[in-house]
Amino acid sequence: MRFTKDHEWLTDGEIATVGITAFAADALGDVIYVDLPEIGTTVTAGDPAGELESTKSVSEVYAPADGEIVEVNTALGDEPGLINTDPYGAGWLFRLRVTSVPETLDEAAYQELVSAAG
Repeated sequence: MRFTKDHEWLTDGEIATVGITAFAADALGDVIYVDLPEIGTTVTAGDPAGELESTKSVSEVYAPADGEIVEVNTALGDEPGLINTDPYGAGWLFRLRVTSVPETLDEAAYQELVSAAG
């Protein structure tokens, strides 16, 4: 698993599963609505690829890599709180056919980033 400085994670491989980190889910508060990209959408790393609405705010989800959306987590339509309760499992956001991955962080580097953020 790799991480971005914007608190997204992605799995390795040609088809990467993407989500937000537990740190981001905690900072957002209870997620109440999810707006995900459509299947077939081409995304560029760092560009918005969806939105999460919580009881605190609305936050954009950024694409962690370049590629094409091949699947979205439809379960989040009925249960957006899965992002809070299981951000690395059932709370995944979308799957991406990866064409290019910019520099990402490994788990140790991401934990260092989060620790520095307080």
